[in-house]
Amino acid sequence: MLTAQTKNTQTLVPLTERVNVQADSARINQIIDGCWVAVGTNKPHAIQRDFTNLFDGKPSYRFELKTEDNTLEGYAKGETKGRAEFSYCYATSDDFKGLPADVYQKAQITRTVYHHGKGACPQGSSRDYEFSVYIPSSLDSNVSTIFAQWHGMPDRTLVQTPQGEVKKLTVDEFVELEKTTFFKKNAGHEKVARLDKQGNPVKDKNGKPVYKAGKPNGWLVEQGGYPPLAFGFSGGLFYIKANSDRKWLTDKDDRCNANPGKTPVMKPLTSEYKASTIAYKLPFADFPKDCWITFRVHIDWTVYGKEAETIVKSGMLDVRMDYQEQGKKVSKHIVDNEKILIGRNDEDGYYFKFGIYRVGDSTVPVCYNLAGYSER
Repeated sequence: MLTAQTKNTQTLVPLTERVNVQADSARINQIIDGCWVAVGTNKPHAIQRDFTNLFDGKPSYRFELKTEDNTLEGYAKGETKGRAEFSYCYATSDDFKGLPADVYQKAQITRTVYHHGKGACPQGSSRDYEFSVYIPSSLDSNVSTIFAQWHGMPDRTLVQTPQGEVKKLTVDEFVELEKTTFFKKNAGHEKVARLDKQGNPVKDKNGKPVYKAGKPNGWLVEQGGYPPLAFGFSGGLFYIKANSDRKWLTDKDDRCNANPGKTPVMKPLTSEYKASTIAYKLPFADFPKDCWITFRVHIDWTVYGKEAETIVKSGMLDVRMDYQEQGKKVSKHIVDNEKILIGRNDEDGYYFKFGIYRVGDSTVPVCYNLAGYSER
């Protein structure tokens, strides 16, 4: 526990526990302030409780990725990306109490453990969100980072067979398929046992065999896509981007994704199924630094027609930005109740994350603070 004593000696307290929310439940010691779990790199500097920068009298969360901290494969071949974030959505063992013992094991295989937990809002619902960010003037204007994002919750039991048929498998059918198929992102491959130099099967820490991807076998699974809403910096701009995908099984080859530098505000970039809209942008130089900025966000999530792949009802986005400038309160209504396509055509809804998601093959160092989250 953090006592007044540790507070005096440690100005920054590393938070190094991490949870894979899709595949694992969170243990009590991994839950931060009763509502978050951390994802991404677990280097001590990546996520810290910051007693030097308080928000509403409480320590804030300091996120940092250094040049060499990208640990993930990027969208394009050879690209990398980096992540150190909090997820508001996760499950604990309590969420599986009273259920048959194999429900948790199967949820691990279908990557839907977090669907059983807290922090998600349903498809087509309306929500109010609030959070605050502190951008230091030392932050490089060339950073490429998303500091707040709303995620869809894809269900891997939605598949495309090698014959091209899209269908929803039962959990048990998917578990069967997974015995012979290794999924790399959204594409199925033959499941091949990893062997050591002596030709013996490699085992994990639980004594289970470790597999790798062999030849592609034609199966595809629902794996999600771009975040339906993101707040970030890229190309010398602060931007807010809304994405929509009405396709029942996401097409990962459809890279419809608005570039904040090239796309005019509220002029969606569209493909047959997707829309990507820059709802707001501001030159990085004009974004307030060295002060807390509170964003108040209202979203009416788009209603989709599931298998029919229709837009049943458009969405709506409203964003206010408040901060103090030279002792005076500044309040800006930066996205004014705009009708917008925002969301994903999934069975399940959305959840919030904040932190650093460094994309676009960027290795420019990133560091800032976040705090004050609420949703209702």
